[in-house]
Amino acid sequence: MGVQDSPTLITSVQRAFRLLEVVSAHENGAPAKQLARETGLHLPTAYHLLRTLVHDGYVRKLPDGGFVLGDKLQALRTTGSGQTLLSRVRPTLAALRDEFTAAAYLTFYEEGEIRVAEIVDGPRAPRVDLWVGFEDAGHATALGKSVLRELDDEARKEYLSRHHLVDLTPRTITSSPELLRRIDSSPVAPAVTDLEEYALGTVCVAVPVYSGGTLGSLGVSLPAGRLSRLPEIRERLLPTATRVTRNLSFTI
Repeated sequence: MGVQDSPTLITSVQRAFRLLEVVSAHENGAPAKQLARETGLHLPTAYHLLRTLVHDGYVRKLPDGGFVLGDKLQALRTTGSGQTLLSRVRPTLAALRDEFTAAAYLTFYEEGEIRVAEIVDGPRAPRVDLWVGFEDAGHATALGKSVLRELDDEARKEYLSRHHLVDLTPRTITSSPELLRRIDSSPVAPAVTDLEEYALGTVCVAVPVYSGGTLGSLGVSLPAGRLSRLPEIRERLLPTATRVTRNLSFTI
């Protein structure tokens, strides 16, 4: 039975996937007639699907008329690779959450911004209310300050030149020189803390991690009433960060 004869409601999807499989087998491209023949599709059907796939970026038409995979698929592969990497460290973050009954966070410094990649929380370990995005609050979070501590002077200045140090709570540091002084003189280095600087009633401790050459941070947040546990959590975070870095740096 040819592909076009399959009597199902998702035949068009099956045809498109089959077409993508065949296109991917031709690194230098293949014309529509060849693709139609190899997929078992009628030529008009192949042309119609190819036009749709080209329009949506999944296939690209070459000047000589051949077809190759498009940029959209590469983006999907990149996203999928990132999700695969994160799946390797979620159990570690969950273990932190369960051990300390505290939400665990993972961030990365990407394209000049500090971005949250993963949060593992639960009913007994709720995440902090992200009322201000981390991209605009790096100066007020342990996760953001951990990243800033690891950046060189030029990268720090560049970041701070683009981000106003917004006053989020009465404890927020809004002076760049003072912020850098405290980061560099952290008594628990390489860890840094956020003592109700992002949200009143919440404290956080974070340490640096890496995914290949990408800098990030690993941390946990908990109610300010449990501040006395921060030293214990910091000691646990340091070897955990080493393990997370190792898992994130494996080649997929």
